[in-house]
Amino acid sequence: MQKIPATVITGFLGAGKTSLIRHLLAHANGRRLALIINEFGDLGVDGEIVNGCGIEDCDEDDVIELSNGCICCTVADDFVPTITALLDRADPPDHIVIETSGLALPKPLVKAFAWPEVKARTTVDGVVTVVDAAAVVAGRFADDPDAVAAARAADPSLDHDNPLEELFTDQIACADLIIINKADLLNGPGDGVASIDTVLAGHRRAGVKTVNATHGQLDPALVLGLDAGAEDDIAARPSVHDDEEDHDHDDFDSFIVSLGPIDDPAQLEARLTAAVTAHDIFRIKGFLDIPDKARRLVVQGVGTRFQRYFDRDWRDGETRSSELVVIGRAGMDRAAIAAEISG
Repeated sequence: MQKIPATVITGFLGAGKTSLIRHLLAHANGRRLALIINEFGDLGVDGEIVNGCGIEDCDEDDVIELSNGCICCTVADDFVPTITALLDRADPPDHIVIETSGLALPKPLVKAFAWPEVKARTTVDGVVTVVDAAAVVAGRFADDPDAVAAARAADPSLDHDNPLEELFTDQIACADLIIINKADLLNGPGDGVASIDTVLAGHRRAGVKTVNATHGQLDPALVLGLDAGAEDDIAARPSVHDDEEDHDHDDFDSFIVSLGPIDDPAQLEARLTAAVTAHDIFRIKGFLDIPDKARRLVVQGVGTRFQRYFDRDWRDGETRSSELVVIGRAGMDRAAIAAEISG
């Protein structure tokens, strides 16, 4: 029996994983894709965005959302039963695409494909890591090694572990393909590209290629069909968490801000930008109810970069509401953030 290929798409919050998936769906050319989408936070935004994309042949039954925690921590409880159910369908998919949470480690997920009940029927075609080009250039994910060394020399008791850099390192080290997304935000092909290559060089495995993309728009043939069999060479994919029995997300937190109808989206975006700056928020995303508009407004922010667009009509009987999920470091002042966003 031919194994069904699966592609794991990983990358930090807001790197553009969902945009890539929407592009793959829109250019599937008759190939039936099933999606497993995992999010950090209680508001399922990415699954809703995919279901509201209006792409022909995008069946809601083929989009499965796992919102019971980070997929790398719930492999046995959530992932294995979900993928087994997909494989047991009378008309199984041609290819399975898994979008991990932006805070997930890909290696524990790849390991699950070696489980006997999964390995005989599917294989990891490839791990694709999506990188936010502008964020990497800005040093968002990587500490300055010279500055860290100087600080440790001055005070050896200081703990300089960077949870963002650890995630970034693991996601790069597990990749079979690295997509430098949002390449249009770079100033030019010189310093930006060179600095990204420098950051990646210390973590990328030999032979792993990088490609540039804007809005996740790539030929699907570059992403699907890597034929990596990643579950068979898991030992060659190092992780900073290899010696840990459990992986937790105590460094990060999320909560939902519920708002009423929004008369002025631009004014709300200004408040969101101010809140991000004041509280070092990583990601804000959600949906807004705009009075007198038949369509739902999507809001997505990475740092202080926000985008807004209408994705679909509000459905008959659907409660119109405005809700945003806020993701940041653990211990962020929820009350203060919510008050600033609410205005």
